Amino acid sequence: MSSTTWRRRSAVVGATGAIMGLIYGYDQGAISGAILYIKDQYHLSTFMQETVTSAVVVGMVIGALVAGRIANAIGRKPAMIVISVGYVVFAVASGIPLGLAWLIVMRFLLGLVIGLCVVAVPLFIAESVPPSIRGRMVIIYQLATTTGILVAYFADLGFAGSKDWEAMLAVSAAAALVVLALVFRLPDTPRWYMMKGRRDEALAVLRRSEDEDLAQAEILQLEDDLSHSGSSGFRAMFRRPFTKAAVFALGLGFLVQITGINAIVYYAPTILQEVGFKSAAGAILGTVVIQAAAIAVELVAFGIVDRVGRRPVLLGGIAAMVIADVLLLGVYADGHFVGIVAALAFTGFMLFHMGYSFGFGSLGWVYASETFPARLRASGAAAQLTMNNLANLIVALFYLSAVQTLGGVGTWTLLLVLAVIAFVFVFRLAPEAKGRQLEEIRAYWDNGGRWPDKNAEQAAAR
Repeated sequence: MSSTTWRRRSAVVGATGAIMGLIYGYDQGAISGAILYIKDQYHLSTFMQETVTSAVVVGMVIGALVAGRIANAIGRKPAMIVISVGYVVFAVASGIPLGLAWLIVMRFLLGLVIGLCVVAVPLFIAESVPPSIRGRMVIIYQLATTTGILVAYFADLGFAGSKDWEAMLAVSAAAALVVLALVFRLPDTPRWYMMKGRRDEALAVLRRSEDEDLAQAEILQLEDDLSHSGSSGFRAMFRRPFTKAAVFALGLGFLVQITGINAIVYYAPTILQEVGFKSAAGAILGTVVIQAAAIAVELVAFGIVDRVGRRPVLLGGIAAMVIADVLLLGVYADGHFVGIVAALAFTGFMLFHMGYSFGFGSLGWVYASETFPARLRASGAAAQLTMNNLANLIVALFYLSAVQTLGGVGTWTLLLVLAVIAFVFVFRLAPEAKGRQLEEIRAYWDNGGRWPDKNAEQAAAR
């Protein structure tokens, strides 16, 4: 296959992932504006606001938990088709005004679909493109997610005059139909075909992008990787040599969310109203500015991740979050959100979101798709993202209550401590997989969490 054809296929894979990320991000952003009007219509308490917001997250926890089995059983491509159809149905249903209970149930079912999405889509991308662009292609998914949040904020702003929260929630369903058209053009991944013993189909897919010698060599590499991976369930993740990989994946998944990003994503307009923004429309507009800044730094991460590596980008982003936490701790300690203090509060929220988007936001999906070898990859990604969603649920359920109980100082002190823990955790455990074939990752964990010395291996072979 020519390089032009290969680039075209990679572009379709990237576009598919981007649109899936876009609709996932749209839903996250849409609820932050919609909740301002839902709470007024249904006279919601703080607890009920958290319940409506977190219903989708409860579904995501369950969806991510079973996503690995589903992606392994039916394939990455069919899983994405199921996701697209489910998103259309439940996004539209969320916008049908049949009462609060209906809304909560539809949000929960939509969450199930999104839970499948956050596991299956990065897997599909990572297993469909070469290592030289894998980091950037997976970041495209996160970049699209962040863009989707921004689009949602613009939609929220557009519907603010009519207070039409139903439209805010439902309009994204159209994008899922585009995904269906794109996915039907693509084969499943060679790694999934090999897991199912369908060698000829795997080889046929590889021949579309590589010459015969390279395709045969990759098939042999896949066979070797699968022969050493053993079983594919959750228990296998905690058996040697992958115990350290499991600790890293689960810890990273939890820290990505528990450090507080979705407090801003879900409640940004509400938070900005608390620190000086008077109107709902003004708070949503401030949220748009924050989200645009987050997209800008993700573009930087996209441009450098496959050149400078995963670790520097991830650690740099977490360091910015630590600085933002210190700034926000200071402004909440002052407590007078006018003038320069209000401006510093806005700056702190923007820096926090930028740091997250540059580091955790861009690299979380990359590590979810790169940490484990082929047979464990879906289960490992599902476990990591289940922990991610559990932490997300904690934030969605308790952030507003935490601020009321602990105050801004107590809440942001806690988030500062968690960000410092995250920095140390990543510094100690995160592998650097820049430019590595996915099949090489097994050797990293076989070697106790260090990349083998290739020169030593070659000398031993001679």
